[in-house]
Amino acid sequence: MKPSRSTFLDARGLRYHCREWGDPGAPLVFMTHGWMDVSASFQFLVDALRGDWHVVAPDWRGYGLTEWSGADAYWFPDYLADLEVLLDHYSPQRPTNLLGHSMGGNIACLYAGIRPGRVARLVNLEGFGLADAKPADAPRRYRRWLDSLASTQRFRNYASVAELAERMRERNPRLTAERAAFFAEHWGQLDPDGRVRLLSDPAHKRINPVAYRLEEAKACWRAITAPVLWIDGEESPTLKDLRIHAEDYADRKSSFAALVEHVIPEAGHMVHHDQPEAVAALVEPFLAR
Repeated sequence: MKPSRSTFLDARGLRYHCREWGDPGAPLVFMTHGWMDVSASFQFLVDALRGDWHVVAPDWRGYGLTEWSGADAYWFPDYLADLEVLLDHYSPQRPTNLLGHSMGGNIACLYAGIRPGRVARLVNLEGFGLADAKPADAPRRYRRWLDSLASTQRFRNYASVAELAERMRERNPRLTAERAAFFAEHWGQLDPDGRVRLLSDPAHKRINPVAYRLEEAKACWRAITAPVLWIDGEESPTLKDLRIHAEDYADRKSSFAALVEHVIPEAGHMVHHDQPEAVAALVEPFLAR
């Protein structure tokens, strides 16, 4: 396993944690994780890379070792602004290779269109966007959000790190016992009562009161100038879960001017966990061109 190191820096008033692998003088790859995940999630993909890379992966606000925001909900604009501060720190003068998974892929794609000059190459792992919201749904959505503010949000805790690892394998049977144990060590924290809690702010469970607007996202995607590598897991349920049908999905991908797409067999939504070697075999030559 390739060793990583932790760097802490201030980003918009929060103590941000970034996990780094490799020589800082090597070509930079910035990796952004998804919802209910942490930066250590990329360990298996980093291990599969054959070349010399400086990989940096932050824990998003409210995840891992990065501070919680203290707000009632988490907003995509904050992730975009955090990403800009982090890129200003790690690559102030040069465009960056940006790779994102799921929510991190959505953030990366938006950012690449908002700041096209800051992104050299973009890799999107299962970052499809979200189901488009209807304006008529706004009253019900705001009610749900207000109702959620009146209750305390909690995540389940676990009797041990081993129990957390086993739960992860139940949700993703392709995850090996060794990888599940590694990830559980980085995603869980032992509390004074002896229970293991997730390193995630329960406020992430609240519905976002601001609805997802697909046309706005597509406008950002159309502004991307970087080449894009789009990778899906063949057995991922995410499109079905997000209620994105085939025609809609094809239309979303058509918003990217320079898109190369691949589907990895025997992989679900956590494609970089299920088949890290296959992902690395696509990502590395794409970034090295």
